[in-house]
Amino acid sequence: MILTTLEEADAYAVLAPGIDTGLAWLRAFDPATPDGRHAIDGDAVFALVSSYDTKPATEIRFEAHRRHVDLQLVFSGTERILVAPTPEMEIETPYAEENDIVFFTDAKVSSSILMRAGDLAVLHPRDAHKPGCMAGGRDPVRKIVVKVRIQP
Repeated sequence: MILTTLEEADAYAVLAPGIDTGLAWLRAFDPATPDGRHAIDGDAVFALVSSYDTKPATEIRFEAHRRHVDLQLVFSGTERILVAPTPEMEIETPYAEENDIVFFTDAKVSSSILMRAGDLAVLHPRDAHKPGCMAGGRDPVRKIVVKVRIQP
């Protein structure tokens, strides 16, 4: 897991092909873009735009992906993301190929990342994560998750 800002993220474009494309899309993001899925480079790079209120961490499950790196940008609001290594996690819901997602039971120990407007988290498939957690209270958040395919 990497925590940076959109302004400082170019150093991480070397991690996988397509990250630079995702970063360029994030930098050109139009706030009027509706929530939903948006194609950037077909299925290789796409964005999920969402608006929601943060919740207590007990109401959210840890998740991870096998085929994608997540570039999670908080556009507005504040949230916490809990992170733990997938090898130390117990699977709750088996991997779903069609959605590229697996859910885990709560981690015995996890790290907490504070995400404010402009913060960008780069999450690798080995990073189980629990996004959308309250950072003090229920806050409205607008978030963009760019999914960069790293495995066929």
